[in-house]
Amino acid sequence: MPPKQSSKPRILIVLHQENSSPGRVGHMLLEEGFDLDIRRPPLGDELPGTLDGHAGAVMFGGPMSANDEDEFVRRETNWLNVPLKENRPFLGICLGAQMLVNQLGGKVEGHGEGLVEIGWYPLKATEAGKKLMHWPEMVYQFHREGFSLPRDATLLATSETYPNQAFRYGDNAWGIQFHGELTRVMMQRWVVRGAHRFELPGAQPGRDHLGGRLIWDMHLKRWLSEFLELIFGKPATG
Repeated sequence: MPPKQSSKPRILIVLHQENSSPGRVGHMLLEEGFDLDIRRPPLGDELPGTLDGHAGAVMFGGPMSANDEDEFVRRETNWLNVPLKENRPFLGICLGAQMLVNQLGGKVEGHGEGLVEIGWYPLKATEAGKKLMHWPEMVYQFHREGFSLPRDATLLATSETYPNQAFRYGDNAWGIQFHGELTRVMMQRWVVRGAHRFELPGAQPGRDHLGGRLIWDMHLKRWLSEFLELIFGKPATG
């Protein structure tokens, strides 16, 4: 007999490397009662032509640029028409947010002075962001490019080096530049594999990544839980 299909609503999870994980985002969605439909387009996975069978989608980060000419980058960026036209809940994180910006006609580019955000950096909510929820004062970053604010989008949070940190477009499309999804194991792996980037201007040394986690991560975790509920709600029960 074929396996029984789950009756739980599914969230489409888009990852960009073989060993990538949805991390804390995945854990929280599962705990709330969602199932995860994980796809990795760079490895050949297709993306659905409609989100009718999903409760929403999350597109994660990766080492590539949203401006790269790789086939999967163009395919994913074009695919974002699906949640936008169907007005389905969508969250883009780092690269995912940058692809969303490109799809909406904005620009993704590096800092004019070559500065990066790699480590823990202050975040400030805008008035629009404050009306939605309480935001963490420090967030974890790992990027060399930022994005412009798309036309008709609402800026929710900002920072000094890369002013556009979180935005909302329409009812259901959201983009964030920073990372709330990292578990401790994930952060340790990023610190080891990304150590060569700690020499870039503006980056913090690896010890500050792990040390900052002890201070700031509990606040980031609490925010992420509330943010995911804001975007995806809770599955209907019974």
